[in-house]
Amino acid sequence: MKHILLVEDDLTYSRIVKTFLEKNGFSVQTAVKVKEAQQLFSNSKFDLIIADFRLPDGTGMELLQWSKVNYPQTQVILITHYSDIRIAIKAMKLGAFEYITKPINPDELLATVKESLSTKIPEPASAEPIAAPLAPKTKFRSSYVIGNSAEAEKLEKHIQLVSPTDLSVLVMGETGTGKEFISRRIHDLSARNDGPFIAIDCGALPKELAGSELFGHVKGAFTGALENKTGHFEMANGGTIFLDEIGNLGYEVQIQLLRAIQERTIRKIGGNKEIQIDVRIIAATNDNLIVQSGDGHFREDLYHRLNEFTLSAIPLRSRKDDLEDFADQFLEESNERLVKTVKGFSPEVWEIFLGYDWPGNLRELRNIIKRAVLLSAGSHVEKEALPADLYEPSSSFSGATSSSNSYSRQADLPSPKDYKSQWVEQEKELIQKVLMDTKFNKSKTARILNMDRKTLYSKMEKYGLD
Repeated sequence: MKHILLVEDDLTYSRIVKTFLEKNGFSVQTAVKVKEAQQLFSNSKFDLIIADFRLPDGTGMELLQWSKVNYPQTQVILITHYSDIRIAIKAMKLGAFEYITKPINPDELLATVKESLSTKIPEPASAEPIAAPLAPKTKFRSSYVIGNSAEAEKLEKHIQLVSPTDLSVLVMGETGTGKEFISRRIHDLSARNDGPFIAIDCGALPKELAGSELFGHVKGAFTGALENKTGHFEMANGGTIFLDEIGNLGYEVQIQLLRAIQERTIRKIGGNKEIQIDVRIIAATNDNLIVQSGDGHFREDLYHRLNEFTLSAIPLRSRKDDLEDFADQFLEESNERLVKTVKGFSPEVWEIFLGYDWPGNLRELRNIIKRAVLLSAGSHVEKEALPADLYEPSSSFSGATSSSNSYSRQADLPSPKDYKSQWVEQEKELIQKVLMDTKFNKSKTARILNMDRKTLYSKMEKYGLD
């Protein structure tokens, strides 16, 4: 029997979900706070955590990050409101298996739980270098969608241009725009395509262990270093290493990275032997590294070393001409993954897709289609299988509407100035709440809010929250 830890502070909701899961053959324990959930791990072993994002003493994101460090083999599913979509997508990048939105659909919950428990998390890297398996490379090559828009053609032209070279590439773009897919395509089109492709999310690396993860360590280098460890750079030898969210690396690790790029050698933490490496570096960020290098958070010399060639991942709202290509690809993937035979999307669904702004970009589109395929009983995805937030006026007034009374609804909307003042007030309240929850730990607050420290400091000053 699989053991699930449900962390939800709404006791009624928690009881309903617990009863439903127990009726389907799972053992479920509940908690209402982050600390309570962490304490339960000292006496019990759990195969899965299902956590609400908003908890009384923190967030599901904090619990996710804690579990990935201390119990990496435990899967995590995040429960969130659709308004938290960006945060949920960030959670998946940090290792969450999936996110589901309230109100929870029982079929979706059960399918997601079963899928998470049947998906094996890869074991941590062994002490010896391992070549990347060929299967994932083939999968990523086949799932890359070039698109037909002018922006997509320009991006593909630049990818074809830089791939055969050995230049370091910096991929800029919003969360969910497919920066890792672009990087894998560069690798697949390069002379290194028979070598490993190692992808690292720098935002998920614990600050104190980042150097060890990237460059390795020798036995006894620090407390807990019980054996020699091969770092990601050594594992990527002969291939490509992809460093996502590069701006999150600490200053000391930046110095080590700069040395690795300049001298093509690395030294393990606690070691004295220089190890030759032959690795191409592709870095990605959704932060402005120029600003970070200017204010001292990111080394300017490292920025210029990484930025030998820049590519910009295109947000989905700016490439609606490619929406059909992506949707068809994700439909095919979802059918295969869920063993379904959904053939396409109804005209009403297409209208909703084209009118929506896609703040979560390609990752959001993929998850919505997977959810819709799961919930669809007919041959086509219908409107009812989509989250209501995609087409309700309150959340989609920026997109097109086909209803006959759309004009009257638009006329009732507040002015742009009112929207701006509401947004400012909500942002101030959110920052204030997170600061209080973290006891004014600014680094932790910035991480939870998915913004760099400089931005947080400037907003705190602006709103008088010092």
